[in-house]
Amino acid sequence: MAEKDNFKSYGHSTLWMSIYIITFVTGFPANAVALYTFVKKVRQKAIPIDILLLNLSISDLIFLLFLPVKIKEVMDNMIWQMPEFLCFLTSFVFYTTIYNSILLLTAISVERYLGVAFPIKYKLKSRPLHAVIASFFFWVISIGHISVVYIMESSHPFNTTNTEYMCYSDFTEDQLNILILFRLELFLVLFCVPFFICSFCYIKFVCILSQLPNISKRKRLRAIGLSLATLLVFIVCFTPYNLSHIVGFVNWNNTPWRVDALISSVLNASLDPIIFYFSSLALRSTYHHFLKTLLERVQGLWCRCKTLSWPMLVCPRNQNKITPSSNDNSL
Repeated sequence: MAEKDNFKSYGHSTLWMSIYIITFVTGFPANAVALYTFVKKVRQKAIPIDILLLNLSISDLIFLLFLPVKIKEVMDNMIWQMPEFLCFLTSFVFYTTIYNSILLLTAISVERYLGVAFPIKYKLKSRPLHAVIASFFFWVISIGHISVVYIMESSHPFNTTNTEYMCYSDFTEDQLNILILFRLELFLVLFCVPFFICSFCYIKFVCILSQLPNISKRKRLRAIGLSLATLLVFIVCFTPYNLSHIVGFVNWNNTPWRVDALISSVLNASLDPIIFYFSSLALRSTYHHFLKTLLERVQGLWCRCKTLSWPMLVCPRNQNKITPSSNDNSL
């Protein structure tokens, strides 16, 4: 119950609620637009980077769909009061999508590096099918690893006499002994290896791009900035939680501050669309179109509401239509 006490002591309920709501409100519409754009683009002309970004947006959306369940959990002060199967399913989806995002971001870094380091060879040999196979492999690896979460939870039935059960926190000693080793494997295989690959690819990407003379300074700085920002998102979002696995292994316990370290991983779902935005011209156009349409509809709704309250008020759009005729009359 250390996590529950820690949650209460520092008022984490408000912090977690804020993080979850901000992530959901910003991440869901942004990823939905990204999904729409990448599906449309892949249907027209599929390229590897778009397929990887498409899978990343799907992963984020699945994660976000289960965020309301986590919000309810926070509202109940981390005491699980929902159906039993939701605990298993939410934990499974939560951690599967986190590690799947790590693998997909790593693949994106490799794709960018190969495109700069071996431009001609990569352009000739790269196929959309390669990205499809890689994405499928990542989903299988993530699901296969995190299925342990479901097994651990399902092998530990709810204690009906315990009114303060915490989902994926209350483990027996035997379960914890297995889980600590499993988390160490997650840290080494699904975080350290991708982290070193991602770091190598982006560092080499920046070095190569800095030496290319035939690229404008603006494009070079933009590409370098995007690479460094993506690497920074990777480090900030996934390092704290995965470090808790090492601390748990060293201390051989269920690290109490794991719940805090997970905050940064949650934010990844709302930060990925920023990477999408600067990675795809088509997505930037779609975002601008949706934003323009939304602003026009909000302005139109505001005008209609104001017109009902003050009939003499004329909306700006109507004024624009009247202006030419009034000018003609004055002439």
